[in-house]
Amino acid sequence: MATYLLKKSYQLKDLKQIEFQDLWGDHGIFTTMWIFGKPPKILFFENHIKNLIRSLRIYGVKNKNLRRKIQKIINQNLSKKIEYNHLLRVALNKKIISISLRKRVSPKSNFDLKLVNLKREKPQYKNLKYKKILRHLSRMDNSKSDIGLVNKKMILETGTSNLLFIRHNKVYTPTKGYYEGNTFEFIKSKIKKIIRKDIFIKDLKSYDEILLVGSGKGIASIQTIKQIGWKRKELKKFKVLSKYYKSIINNCRPHKF
Repeated sequence: MATYLLKKSYQLKDLKQIEFQDLWGDHGIFTTMWIFGKPPKILFFENHIKNLIRSLRIYGVKNKNLRRKIQKIINQNLSKKIEYNHLLRVALNKKIISISLRKRVSPKSNFDLKLVNLKREKPQYKNLKYKKILRHLSRMDNSKSDIGLVNKKMILETGTSNLLFIRHNKVYTPTKGYYEGNTFEFIKSKIKKIIRKDIFIKDLKSYDEILLVGSGKGIASIQTIKQIGWKRKELKKFKVLSKYYKSIINNCRPHKF
C-alpha cells in the first residue's frame, strides 16, 4: 500500500478545493515526477510540464492560464522545510486538477518482471486509463516487481516504466506501442545508438540485460522473469547508465516557488 503525504483536488476553473478524486479512468492526462531533497528538487520538471500541457490540449483540456494554474497548485502544496523522496502526481480532466505525493520506493536487486497480456489505451499519451494496470500493481510489492505489458506476443513497456534490452552490448527498445517518458528520453540521449525492434517474448532469453527506465524506478535492472526462466547475465550497461542518471540528479536545481 502506497504511503501518501497528501492527496488534494481542485476545480480547474477557479482552483477551489474539493473532495479528492484520483481521476483514474477519466478522459484526461497525468504526469508523475520525482521530487527529492530539501529544499525540494523535481527531476525533469520543465519537460514534465511541457509534455503534460501538450497532451492535455490534444485531449481537449484547454485553458489560457493552464500552466500557471498547474504550477500554482504544485507550489502551494510543496514545502521548503520537508525532506522529500516522493512521487508527485498531477492529473487533469476538463474540470478537475488533482495532486498527490506518495513515498518513492527504490527497486531492490532481486527485481522480477511479471508478463501480462495488456496494452494501454492510446499509449503514446500518459492518459488516465490505468485501472487495469493499477489492479495488477496493487497486488505486488513494487520494490520487487512490476508488470510487463504484452501485446501480440511482444513486450512494450511496464506498468510504470520504459524498457531497454541489451544484447552483446547493443541497446534495443520496442518499435512502438508505449509512451516515451522523460527519464527514457534523457537516457536515450546518452546512448550512441539505440535500435528499435519488435521484442518478442520468445526471444527474451537472448538478452543479457533488461532495464526499467522511469520517474518512479529511475534506472533499475531486472534480475528475473520467472514465467519464462529468464535471468540477468550481467550489469554492464546498467552501471554505465546509472552513472549518467546520478549526474543529472546531482545537477538538478532546487524547485522555483
